[in-house]
Parts: sequence; C-alpha cells; structure tokens
Amino acid sequence: MAVEPFDAVQLIGAKRDHGTLTTPQIQWLVDAYTRGYVADSQMSALAMAILLNGMTREEIRDLTMAMVASGERLDFSGLGKPTADKHSTGGVGDKITLPLMPLVACFGVAVPQLSGRGLGHTGGTLDKLESIPGWRASLTNEEVFAQLAGPVGGVICAAGAGLAPADKKLYALRDTTGTVEAIPLIASSIMSKKIAEGTGVLVLDVKFGSGAFMKDFAKARELAQTMVELGTDAGVKTSALLTDMNVPLGLTIGNANEVRESLEVLSGGGPADVVELTVALAREMLTLAGQPDADVEAALKDGRAMDRWRAFVTAQGGDPDAALPVPRETHTVIAPTSGVLVTQEALSFGVAAWRLGAGRARQEDPVVHAAGIELHAKPGDTVAAGQPLFTLAADDAARFERALEALDGAWAIGEASDHVSSPLIRERVGS
Repeated sequence: MAVEPFDAVQLIGAKRDHGTLTTPQIQWLVDAYTRGYVADSQMSALAMAILLNGMTREEIRDLTMAMVASGERLDFSGLGKPTADKHSTGGVGDKITLPLMPLVACFGVAVPQLSGRGLGHTGGTLDKLESIPGWRASLTNEEVFAQLAGPVGGVICAAGAGLAPADKKLYALRDTTGTVEAIPLIASSIMSKKIAEGTGVLVLDVKFGSGAFMKDFAKARELAQTMVELGTDAGVKTSALLTDMNVPLGLTIGNANEVRESLEVLSGGGPADVVELTVALAREMLTLAGQPDADVEAALKDGRAMDRWRAFVTAQGGDPDAALPVPRETHTVIAPTSGVLVTQEALSFGVAAWRLGAGRARQEDPVVHAAGIELHAKPGDTVAAGQPLFTLAADDAARFERALEALDGAWAIGEASDHVSSPLIRERVGS
C-alpha cells in the first residue's frame, strides 16, 4: 500500500489556524477525497475552516484546477471557430440562456452551454426546455461536438458525469454542512466545471438581491472578481456582469411559461428587462470572442436567432411547433387599491412558484412544467383597483394556499414617490 504524502488532520489544522495550503497539499486533498481516502467528516471540517478563514487567490486556483483534473476535460479546439459560454448564478424568472444561445450562435461563435436543473426557488434551464415535447437534455460528447461544428452552432445540455467529479462530491457535502456560502468553494465549484467544459470565452451573470444566491452586492462582487480571476488564470477569457435580482426577471416564473416568453424575445419582442440582459450578455460574449461590432438586436428582429432556436430544438429531439403544457388550474390576484406597484420581492415569488410545482426540493423530484406565475405588472407600473396583478398556475388547486402564504407581504401598492428604480446591470467586472 502506498504511503500518503499528507494527512487530512494536518491540512484542517493549517486552515483552522489561518495557514496557507501548498499546491501539492491541495492536489492531494482533492484526489484523496475523490477516491474516498479523506472522509466526509474531515472534508466538512476543512470546508468550515475555509468558510471562516478564506483562501488566497493561489489556493482557490489550485483547488479549482485540482477539481478540473479529477475528471475529463473537453477540447473544442478542432471546431475551427471560437467558443463562448455564459453562466448565471441563478435567480427568479431567469430564462436568459434560452434566447441567448441561439442569438450568439448566429454570429459563427459556438456556444457549449452545459446547464443544470432547478433546486428550491431558482429555476433550472433544463427543466424549462423539457417542457418542449421530445427535447432531450443528455447528449454524448460526440453529439455535443457535432452540434457545435454543424449548422446549429450551439447546444444546451446536461453536463456529463465525467466533468469535475470532485466538485459533485464536495457540492453535496457543502449542502448539508452549512458551508454553501463560502466564496472560495462557490467560485471553484462553478469554475471547475466551466474550465473543464473547454470554452474559450466565459461571461458570468452574477446576481445579487432578494432572489439571488448572494443577497449582498459586495459579496456578489467578490464572487464575480474571484471567478474572473480563476478563468483568466486558466487561460479562459472571462468577464462578469453584476445584475439585480431583487425583482423577478421578465413576466413569467416557471418552466413552459418561461419558454413562451423566450420565444417572444426571439421574435423581436418580449419584456424589456429580458431583452436588455440578453443583448448585454450577447454583446459581452461576442466582444470577448472577437466580434465587438456584432449587431445582436438585428439578429433578434430579423428572425436569424429564431431560426437557430428551431434548429437547436429539432437537433435535440424536440418539436419547435408543438404545443407547450398548460395548467389545469389558475388563480388571479387583483389589485385591492389604485396606485403604483412599488414592491415585488423576487425570493417570495420564486418560493411561491416552487410551491405551485414549478420547482423541486430535492434533485430527484419531478417538476410540473405547466406550473408557475405570470406577472401582469412590474414595480413602477400604475395599477387600478380590480386590475390583475399576477396569476398563479398549477395542476392542483390545493397548491394555491401555500403559494399565497409565500406571497404575503411580498408586493405592495403605494405612491409613485415610494418606488425607487435601480439599474438591471449594476457593474461589469473584467480581468
């Protein structure tokens, strides 16, 4: 039996006492944890020490690259065209990937968008797309490459099990040990998968506010800066946009209804905030990929992005003309008084959609694709007494009561002076 070069207790003590781990120590730690030599209890203690005491830029880089090295690494250099991807830290009504991928692909930039499923109040891109009859999320590496190289030029699919398996194991542990909020662990988790994915350009949509993972703007900015540094150190052109998630994005929250809204954007319409963020992220991706003058608005209006969408859905087994699921039951909440809608708290609306069946409490839970919420007004809009404010949708009317409980106090009507508007995109973070 080989002699281990380090022991976990030594590393735990070093981080507990504000020490710095060396590159060989971190590489051994990730490898030993992946193969089961380091126990969950030991990694839990180390994760807590990292949460409390942090890590240096070099330590975070070493941790990230060790997790990349724990599995396979995709290589798209043979495509003959640049690759660009986007990652969002998650929010309420965030359907941006759906119109963004085909929009960027219109300009000859391949988009390998490996996405996930929703958990809790944040929706998952794959759950939304599975509202489309026949569409499949699982592709082989060969299918991904062929779709990127061919006329579609982009994929949205589930990440393969071979990408950063160390992260999958550590992620599950963090979720049960109160260490989810550790910025070094969040950053290395996200970036290990994105670096292993093999993209040449990465744009991060880092959200802050009520409906975001990071409530505090300063913490969100720290996370964005850390991830940009990780990408840059790994040779990936990386930038981040810090975006407001205090209010739901767009007018729909759910799965099938968010697909419908995405189709509106691809048809040249859609809510202003969804269009704004889609265009901004597309410009950022294309600029880093060498096309700063690409006219992305024109590609939305003239049908090119919609054509790519239809080709993408078809390529992954879906029917772009099929009817999307509709709910069996709906319940509309109306304005009790006239005035201006001044509050619409994203977290509460996300929780309500989850309770309606649009989300899941555990990864293995199914979602109800027709469930969700349609917003008829956004903060700053003038409303009249009796006017619909939002509509809940579910397959079981018994779900409405708990959804309405989540929304108690989450919205308010007041005077115009009570509403304070804020920009959707607060800041750009670059290397």
